[in-house]
Amino acid sequence: YGFINTCLKSLVVEKYGEETWEKLRLQAGVQDSFLTFEVYKDEITMQLVDKACKVLGVPADTVLREFGKYFFEFCKRSGYDHMLRTLGGNLYEFIENLDALHSYLFWFWICLCFLQEMNAPSFRVEKNEDGSMHLHYYSDRRGLCHIVPGIIGAAALDFFNIEISMKIVNQTEEEERTGKKEHIVFLVTQNPLFPCKERNEFSSSSQCLVDSEKQIENQLNKEDLEKAKNANGDRGNSVCPAKKSHWKTLRGIITLGKGKLLRGFDPVYPKSLWIDTKTFCNGLPFHMVFDKELKVKQAGVSIQKIVPGLQTMGICLDQYFRIVHPEVPFTISSIQKFINSQFVFQTRREMMPESWKERPMLELRGQMMWMESLQCMLYLCSPLLRTLHELEERQMHIADIAPHDVTRDLILLNQQRLAEMELSSQLERKKEELRILSKHLEEEKKKTEALLYAMLPQHVANQLKEGKRVEAGEFKECTILFSDVVTFTNICAQCEPIQIVLMLNSMYLRFDRLTTVHDVYKVETIGDAYMVVGGVPVPVPTHAERVANFALGMIMAAKGVQNPVSGNPIQIRVGIHTGPVLAGVVGEKMPRYCLFGDTVNIASRMESHGVPSKIHLSSSAYQCLKYKNFEITERGEIEVKGKGKMHTYFLIRNKSATENEIMGRP
Repeated sequence: YGFINTCLKSLVVEKYGEETWEKLRLQAGVQDSFLTFEVYKDEITMQLVDKACKVLGVPADTVLREFGKYFFEFCKRSGYDHMLRTLGGNLYEFIENLDALHSYLFWFWICLCFLQEMNAPSFRVEKNEDGSMHLHYYSDRRGLCHIVPGIIGAAALDFFNIEISMKIVNQTEEEERTGKKEHIVFLVTQNPLFPCKERNEFSSSSQCLVDSEKQIENQLNKEDLEKAKNANGDRGNSVCPAKKSHWKTLRGIITLGKGKLLRGFDPVYPKSLWIDTKTFCNGLPFHMVFDKELKVKQAGVSIQKIVPGLQTMGICLDQYFRIVHPEVPFTISSIQKFINSQFVFQTRREMMPESWKERPMLELRGQMMWMESLQCMLYLCSPLLRTLHELEERQMHIADIAPHDVTRDLILLNQQRLAEMELSSQLERKKEELRILSKHLEEEKKKTEALLYAMLPQHVANQLKEGKRVEAGEFKECTILFSDVVTFTNICAQCEPIQIVLMLNSMYLRFDRLTTVHDVYKVETIGDAYMVVGGVPVPVPTHAERVANFALGMIMAAKGVQNPVSGNPIQIRVGIHTGPVLAGVVGEKMPRYCLFGDTVNIASRMESHGVPSKIHLSSSAYQCLKYKNFEITERGEIEVKGKGKMHTYFLIRNKSATENEIMGRP
């Protein structure tokens, strides 16, 4: 399920950071997030584990063990804490009932997700005389067994204050009904922690009960206390000596006899069974009794009604039913091996009455109890029905289930629970869709902002986005550059419009890149004219040097643009002037950041009175550059339209910068 993959992602992000997860998932080729109740292929989980080993540089068993520990904490945080705590009073009881809990959750999620082909792992535990245990783990998912020590170890430490060690003592493959299963046997040894540190509310409650019990013992007379101790000693050692189960403590303070409190409990059985056969079969309408040869000896009235063949005593049970869970052969020895597990039986279609041929098969779930004196097995079960829809599909009614059977209540409660889970699943899907849309929206926003910042200075654009009015600003000194293409009018007259567009686009792409290299602001382009400024909108003392280096780069870049008429590189004229300007935003529909002042006019005159493939400088621009390691030659006095005579110069090169540095190449 997505729950597993989400947990794995959470582990990596929490311990190693978001960047490590991003690197891991990209290498594994999986999505960034997973829906909790969505079913994903096992290959995705195995890919994530494999890439985690490579990215983190640790072996697979270590990764899986750490994942097992984290998975336990993740389950607690996800709302399964109380459910896990109530499984048993000690580690043996906890593991013994783990399979039943897993089976319940598995069947519940199957109902929620409408799946029928997933196989859950199984657990079986055996108690040894020395206090250790053998844990049998069965799964058709190979290579994940090292998760188990992580989960069990974390549960033992958290719930029972016990440190355990688990090692594999046997590993085989067994042929089961659904194919080969991995069978791992772990040896579990326990090491109690002293002093006992309480780790949860149940543990605290248990300790309080233990303290109360000690006070009670002090009040008992020596004779009763000795009897209680002897009775308790006959019951054998606890599987978890580190701390007493609070359930056992509760049993130890039951009032018996003369009102005295005695430890332990010994049941009293009648000499004969005070219930007749008819009442028993009616009161437990879905039970069955069968012997070692699987021959039916007894059956409840409701199961007889549904499977009439059971009315013929002595027929073989496996002719009418198959075992769905656990996945074991239908033999008495296999059933005895998993006797602590919940068993799910399913009727065989070919043996059902004609009226059942088109209905889904009935499933029964319950426990097995071996009756040594009779050498028979008792199967106490109930119909495995999760929703009203399943009940209706089998044309059954609530009345068909015994009044004392909680299945009646579970069907109704589960119907409401499934509706809530379906709503939760839909909300989770919507949340994921919104997350993806939000991510795409953020990407589009960045594109829009990049386009906006290309048209206007960033601080100006931000003010406009906030609805503020942008005031015009005065800059006391900046450097402005104009350029144009030599004989551009003649080129336009002899070429197709598309050729002009391609030529200008090729040239402007090169120039635009250079504005980034030298950090100058592109004001605008009109036809073949290109205008940039240094020191606006952010004042900098090096504005003249930046524009000068940009101009040198323009001359070099223009050599790579072809004249569509002659086929030769195009030639450009460049003019530069330094002085004060006023800058501000004009217009509302298509606002532009414009420069105003005589400095703009003079810079334009420097370009129009320039020489092809030369950079024409005014005297003010020359004053800013003459001590900045540039090679500059004097042009002399020239007549400038509207300005009269002006002393001008030509910029030749930067003495301290290479061509690659000017062009921004590595």
